[in-house]
Amino acid sequence: MKGTLKVYNSLNCATFLPIIWRCSAVHTYIWPKHWGALGKRAEITPIQPDPDYTGVGSGSIRLFCPRCPIEIRIMKNLLSFLFSVVLGHSTLAQNSISGTVTNRNNEPLPGAFIRLVNTPFQTLTDHTGGFSLAVSPDKSYTLQFRFIGYHDTLITVTAPQNNLRIALTPLNFIANEVVVNATRAGQQSGLAQNTLTKEEIEKLNTGQDLPYLLQLLPSAVITSDAGNGVGYTGIRIRGSDASRVNVSINGIPVNDAESQLVYWVNMPDFASSAQDIQVQRGAGTSVNGAGAFGATINILTQDKNDTAYAQTTAGYGSFNTLRNTISFGTGSINNHFFFDGRLSRITSDGYIDRATSNLKSFYLSGGYYDKNNLLRINVFSGKEVTYQSWYGTPESRVNGNRQEMLDYSIRNGLSEDQTNNLLQSGRTYNFYTYDNQVDDYQQDHYQLLYSRALPNNWIANFALHATKGRGFYEEYRDNQSLLSYGIVPLTLNDTTIDETDLIRRRWLDNWFYGATWSINGDIHPKINLTWGGGWN
Repeated sequence: MKGTLKVYNSLNCATFLPIIWRCSAVHTYIWPKHWGALGKRAEITPIQPDPDYTGVGSGSIRLFCPRCPIEIRIMKNLLSFLFSVVLGHSTLAQNSISGTVTNRNNEPLPGAFIRLVNTPFQTLTDHTGGFSLAVSPDKSYTLQFRFIGYHDTLITVTAPQNNLRIALTPLNFIANEVVVNATRAGQQSGLAQNTLTKEEIEKLNTGQDLPYLLQLLPSAVITSDAGNGVGYTGIRIRGSDASRVNVSINGIPVNDAESQLVYWVNMPDFASSAQDIQVQRGAGTSVNGAGAFGATINILTQDKNDTAYAQTTAGYGSFNTLRNTISFGTGSINNHFFFDGRLSRITSDGYIDRATSNLKSFYLSGGYYDKNNLLRINVFSGKEVTYQSWYGTPESRVNGNRQEMLDYSIRNGLSEDQTNNLLQSGRTYNFYTYDNQVDDYQQDHYQLLYSRALPNNWIANFALHATKGRGFYEEYRDNQSLLSYGIVPLTLNDTTIDETDLIRRRWLDNWFYGATWSINGDIHPKINLTWGGGWN
């Protein structure tokens, strides 16, 4: 029908008029209830119904509300509207890239991962191997196809493109991903999880500690003692502290056996050796290490490269932060052997006063692979010398309120020197002032990983691991009891000295070692079974 609809109403009233009108001998309309006592009236003028009863006619309606003049003109053709709806759905179907992912035998690969390169869009194939991605028309897109046990495949197409058939090529060796099958959540697992790919890690990695790569993930809160992400950092997920976040590298637990914490400062620039990182929020699938009440962070170290390479990275940033990284690898040797390595050094003055960091690390990996076996040895280490800045900046210092700073000093029993430090510092206040108030520690990790492909697509994994930690922290302490340090009080004349100011070092020297194992496979097209465990 065609007609003119004039509505006199306020913008507040126009939400929207529930009016039904037809171009026929009888016109139906419903008044909005809120017009009430506003003095409503309508003027309906039929012009001429469509003689062929095609639903196309013309007429006009005039509605008046004295409070709010706004005129809306509607010229619609009913058949055109219905046609446009159908055409819209057809257009959506055409503006897509769709197809089927199979193996060489034309068998579908359900659960294959498809990603539009350089975009956040991705999907998985269904049980028939089919997929579909909505895209803009007349544009070129690069698609990446991934499935465990097959080579990654890249294709470039111009949208729209439908009925694609992608046949993936099987690997002639066991894939690196099988190492973490038992501790990873699949894309269809239903668990709340995110996986950062190697490409995403490279974009985010600026040399800050690994938690800073995860700061944009849902429910993650990141902290930094030095204020710039270098040195001591922490992560909370869903409100749970680090002792309730399970962390593993290649399925091997990293959480400290005593405190259940993870000290990321002991693994500087480790993101440069990561293939991908999966974060599962809530109770996760990891069967190894500390409890995963808050979350699970699962890191897979870098895969072998097919060709030899060497790469250097250098960066300089705020607070005199300097990063140097050298990576290298042999590529595949005789289609069976490989070797990769990395050296890193990061230094920074930190945002907080005196919160300096001097971090060094290395990563070495080598192994043997064939169609059914993967044997890999990883050795990586981190050495850190970090000035302590564990205390935060009081709110009174941030606001510059002198009286509240004095009250803070009294409440916390600060000495005269400590109070002067608080009053004379700015927002970058650090409680510590002793020149060598540092944490000096080194942590070495050793991993032996073995994976075996079994019949019917089952995978068995076994790993041995050991971690050696050693170092100390040094600090200045005042008014310390001599007896608490095993020192007999000293008497001079009639005066007994039983307290003193001193500098002390507290040492740590320990081992953490154990074994993990798992077996994983499908017992039904829709049921996957994982059994595993560990001794540490």
